[in-house]
Amino acid sequence: MSNRVSVFRKEHFNAAHRLFNPQWDDAANEKVFGKCALPHYHGHNYELVVKVTGVPNAETGYVMDMKVLSDLVKNEIHARFDHRNLNLDTVEFKNLNPTAENIAIVIYNLLRPKIDKQLDLQIRLYETPRNFVEYPVH
Repeated sequence: MSNRVSVFRKEHFNAAHRLFNPQWDDAANEKVFGKCALPHYHGHNYELVVKVTGVPNAETGYVMDMKVLSDLVKNEIHARFDHRNLNLDTVEFKNLNPTAENIAIVIYNLLRPKIDKQLDLQIRLYETPRNFVEYPVH
């Protein structure tokens, strides 16, 4: 049996978005997305929790150096999404509805190649204090 441990890094970013399907009319978008479909966008103070799970390194005792993880999140996520309009200012959401679910998947896909394959990665994204998503689901 291995001694697997999870480490967590919490970061935040602020971003605006609009939830809508461009193939629908305004009435259909409003019916599905409510106020989140308003044409002038709205913002969130996102809280991001990155979970990395693995066996601690025998030499360092770390699953992953938290400073390295923090820098990775700042460079790959914060620099890309903080104080941006996700719909208008980012390549990732030009053609992808920036729901919390899709944002979590995008964040995972940005971080996964940069973290050792032997370590498990999970993203938890809080859109509000009461609404959050996790990806992938274990």
